[in-house]
Amino acid sequence: MIKKNKQSSTPRIKIIQKLYSNLLNPDEKITFQKNQYKKFMKDVVTGTLERKEFIEQSILEHLKDDIDLNKTDKLLKIIIFAAVFELMFKHNNPKNVIISEYVKSSEFFLEDAQIKYLNAILDKISKKVR
Repeated sequence: MIKKNKQSSTPRIKIIQKLYSNLLNPDEKITFQKNQYKKFMKDVVTGTLERKEFIEQSILEHLKDDIDLNKTDKLLKIIIFAAVFELMFKHNNPKNVIISEYVKSSEFFLEDAQIKYLNAILDKISKKVR
């Protein structure tokens, strides 16, 4: 994992970190520090975990030729799931903002080729689920 010189306090970076932490330690309770985005982060993290199967089914339905979730990097998969959750259930956020925020946040975790792939996947699924 390449750590780039970015600020790690944006809500979507924290969402990705919480989801990854849950993947590594599924029995550990997820806690959220006091923050102006606490409710938003909690909604996205818990919503993504609660609707994981539904999100996966939607991804497979709309992107069956573009992505193989069994072979996809776990971190990339987490980012895709969180973004798809927001696209499907957080209609107060414009889809272009959601995509650009996750692409920006992914620069903290992923390599350039993965970031471009993420952008293409999110762009394509956003047209189908919204």
